Amino acid sequence: MDYEKILSQSVQSIAPSGIRKFFDLLEEMHDPDMVALTVGQPDFVTPWHIRSAAIESLESGKTYYTSNSGTMDLRIAISNYLSRRFDVHYQPKDEIIVTVGGSEAIDAAIRALVNPGDEVIIPQPAFVCYGPLVTMAGGVPVYLDLKEKNRFRLTAEELRGAITPKTKLLVLPFPSNPTGAIMERADLEAIAEVLRGTDIMVLSDEIYAELTYGHRHVSIASIDGMWERTVLASGFSKAYAMTGWRMGYVCAPAPVLNQIFKIHQYAIMCAPTTSQFAAIEALQNGDEDVAGMVAEYDRRRKYLMRRFGEIGLPCFEPEGAFYVFPNLSGFGMSSEEFCEKLLFEYKVAIVPGTALGACGEGFARISYAYSIAHLEKAVTRIGQMIEDLKSRRK
Repeated sequence: MDYEKILSQSVQSIAPSGIRKFFDLLEEMHDPDMVALTVGQPDFVTPWHIRSAAIESLESGKTYYTSNSGTMDLRIAISNYLSRRFDVHYQPKDEIIVTVGGSEAIDAAIRALVNPGDEVIIPQPAFVCYGPLVTMAGGVPVYLDLKEKNRFRLTAEELRGAITPKTKLLVLPFPSNPTGAIMERADLEAIAEVLRGTDIMVLSDEIYAELTYGHRHVSIASIDGMWERTVLASGFSKAYAMTGWRMGYVCAPAPVLNQIFKIHQYAIMCAPTTSQFAAIEALQNGDEDVAGMVAEYDRRRKYLMRRFGEIGLPCFEPEGAFYVFPNLSGFGMSSEEFCEKLLFEYKVAIVPGTALGACGEGFARISYAYSIAHLEKAVTRIGQMIEDLKSRRK
């Protein structure tokens, strides 16, 4: 069999995730002394009252399929949550679909919007999924390099310069994985001004919306004139420590959602029933859980910023998500070389910035979804490597 001829050319053209390379190296080493700061997953267990709601649903025999769009109770809960937390308003009946994680929401939105040859603007560094999903939909990813001097925010000038007659969609992934950057209201209003008068849609990935520090998250869907052109994708994994439950949702004006619904209906049917009952409990009674986890992430964030200053690792202060994106450009090696040296010689695993886009060269992603004790061990070793590098230059 000649599999190259048989398999999809668009899928074959996609490179494997750069993040996966370091995960695989870490797995192969089987070293109990290794300290990993690679995983973008809360280290908290899903709060008990959320787990209990799921258990109760199972014990009462609620193991059937739900509506394709998800239970009406959950869609109402999502609608109420978005309204009270972010002043964004969607009708439960025909503007919200419950998905298998935020990942399905993003994939289905891109496939519903993108025609072959359409250009999709993707600010980078960014999570790895957007470009490959655009390619598989027949679109053309247009990567827009964000800059540390702008705190890795997307500026109106950068966006304006990337737009062409073929531009169909802007991906807006804030708060950001991997940089921790956010977009404030003034930033979004400037972006909105560029988009007004065009037919360009926005895919706003707001999975980290609850994880902000010192600033309340603002959705571009709440900016005047933007609701009509925005598809909002989000989920429960990060804010509620519910990664394994695979619960997400997508919200959009009904004409757009109707097309997303077709993809979801035929590819997925419906999201897991048990997880939907857990999600209802999370939205209705989980505010204190979220506040407690955000406070702990903030403590870790501040700890890392202080320690980085002490060991001489430059890093802009992130204001969202649970990642820091330190600058490695002053150490005389590429991001990958730095991360490999740190992995093999100092037994600390972090992700090179290039795994999140070519413009991530000179940076690395470090997750602080780990305990302070775990972070302390890692930073001490990173500090030792930096000290050794300085000594060798003398």
